[in-house]
Amino acid sequence: MTNPLTDLSNSLTSAVEKGGASTLLVDGRRRYPASGIAYAKDLVLTADHVVTREENLKVTLPDGRTLEATLAGRDPGSDLALIRLSEKVLTPAQTSASVKVGQLVLALGRPNEQGVQASWGIVTSINGPARTHRGGLLDEFIQTETTPYPGFSGGPLINTEGEVLGLNTSGLTRGSSLTIPVNAAWRIADALARHGSVRRGYLGVRTQPVEIPEAARQALNREGRRGLLVLWLEENGPAQSGGLFVGDTITAVGGQPVGDPDDLFAALNSETVGKPTPVEVLRGGKPETITVTVGERK
Repeated sequence: MTNPLTDLSNSLTSAVEKGGASTLLVDGRRRYPASGIAYAKDLVLTADHVVTREENLKVTLPDGRTLEATLAGRDPGSDLALIRLSEKVLTPAQTSASVKVGQLVLALGRPNEQGVQASWGIVTSINGPARTHRGGLLDEFIQTETTPYPGFSGGPLINTEGEVLGLNTSGLTRGSSLTIPVNAAWRIADALARHGSVRRGYLGVRTQPVEIPEAARQALNREGRRGLLVLWLEENGPAQSGGLFVGDTITAVGGQPVGDPDDLFAALNSETVGKPTPVEVLRGGKPETITVTVGERK
């Protein structure tokens, strides 16, 4: 007769071994090291706040070897950084985007040369979008009951199959740790690998959320009840240059409805920067579409 607790214990041990094969030690700051995840054979994804220097970076592998590394790119807004190794020797993490509240998960870290460490718990919530105190916007984030031990930032949250669900960090909220889901983290990592940074767009406007009258909603043929009233335009900024006026109500950007500033922030993603983008507005109660070349936020 099998023991269910022994089976669970063995399952967790196996998951840690699998996830630990792509969990690395990142030495990029003066104090204790942190953790990272093997994103590609020579690329390590970690938390930006644990990389306080751009020279003399080192990464320790699961087999104990330590390799020199360089900074490939960073995005403070999402607290993600990408580090490039001198050799292509990593085992890229296996990932899964399937995560549910109540799911059993493990947080992994490799904060010292003694080996991988783990804590376990359940997913308590999946939230978003939310602004971070580093000036970014998370479309979604995961919160868990796992214990974020010192040096766990940059390490993975894994499921019981050892697949990476996201990257853990304590650098986006004050006094707590959260997990950036793998889809978002890997998308940003891809941008960092290609460009070294994440481009974010801006229109050069100040706005205020307002209710859209019923007649205007019918004319727009949209379900959204709110838009953004333009209160100010940056002189010669993208919006003014494109033909927006103070008093216009922005209802969508690039086909994506906007009802609050976070919606606008999300709509002005890296794909829109430098490109003519349709901005739908209500002007005098009537819908119009203005084409604006989105600027890049510095």
